[in-house]
Amino acid sequence: QVYLGETGGGLVQTGGSLNLSCAASGPSFSRHTIAWFRQAPGKGREFVSAISWYTNSLKSEISDGRFTISRDNAKNMVYLQMKSLEPEDTAVYYCAAGGGLYYGDEYYQFWGQGTQVTVSS
Repeated sequence: QVYLGETGGGLVQTGGSLNLSCAASGPSFSRHTIAWFRQAPGKGREFVSAISWYTNSLKSEISDGRFTISRDNAKNMVYLQMKSLEPEDTAVYYCAAGGGLYYGDEYYQFWGQGTQVTVSS
């Protein structure tokens, strides 16, 4: 069992930055891949980025060039650094834990409650 909680969301203007944090607890956290997904109003869930326990990562067209995923296993934390934010980035951002580097949400067994990111024009 892995317990996850996201923090760091908020309201920023176009071009601004936010840093999201995912705190994890429970056995075998460092062995899990942690992914970030997002869901905008009226939209389906989108894969953002993922990082394995040994810090290999997957990125998407969303995260490429603007978002950076990182991990600190000593602190049981995973981060998503976001810059050059646009209104299209407005969504609830979730972290999730799974057993490998996959794009699909069906591969992640444990989920946080989400944190709201709002980017104004």
